[in-house]
Amino acid sequence: MSDRPLRKEDLDLYLKELAKEFRKRNGKAMPAEITLIGGAAILINYGFREMTYDMDAIMSAASSIRDAISFVGDKYGLPVGWINDDFTKTDSYTPRIIRFSKYYRTYSNIMTVRTVTGEYLIAMKLKSGRQYKYDRSDIIGILWEQKKAGAPLSFEMIKKAVEDLYDSYDVLSDDMKRFIERAMQEERYEEMYNRIRQAEIENRDTLLEYQDRKPGVVNTDNADNIIAALMNKKASSDHV
Repeated sequence: MSDRPLRKEDLDLYLKELAKEFRKRNGKAMPAEITLIGGAAILINYGFREMTYDMDAIMSAASSIRDAISFVGDKYGLPVGWINDDFTKTDSYTPRIIRFSKYYRTYSNIMTVRTVTGEYLIAMKLKSGRQYKYDRSDIIGILWEQKKAGAPLSFEMIKKAVEDLYDSYDVLSDDMKRFIERAMQEERYEEMYNRIRQAEIENRDTLLEYQDRKPGVVNTDNADNIIAALMNKKASSDHV
């Protein structure tokens, strides 16, 4: 993950440069395909977020794509792994994602970029459901923008997307099931987005402070439990 935020105009510039460098190294006969997910997919398809710290991707390309990524990163002063496929090692990854992705753009006639959007992006966020990232506020933001655009997503569409990607709606935690079902019943998307986004920012700050005090303890498996314990401790102290 990068400490430097990326904006939509940044994404287009860096992807254009990546395609040019990949073509230099491989010629015209070896195409590449990149499917953007997470924050990058949000930026491309929606307007409620101005930046992302993640540029997660599924990459189908020659191994030299790594060298091209490093070259562009060095050229623009980007962190190592400014675009990466670490997501493929998480529980929310499934190779089916590509099947349900949508075409975005082709760069330098060599690199095709696709994105995940709509109910399938929500399904992935529901499977992840991290309290210290923007998973929950992104879900509400997508619902909010789809409704404003006159293309609202129904619960049935989201449930089917979860089943398409992960076989069963029951792969979701009970917490995330309650979250999406309540959100869609209430439909107070603007108010919910602002409240949840603020909570996520506070959770992230709390986790970073804890990480500074106890280096090496926090990981993706225990982060939410640590946040819950810290919040409970804070609530208890506030009532003393």
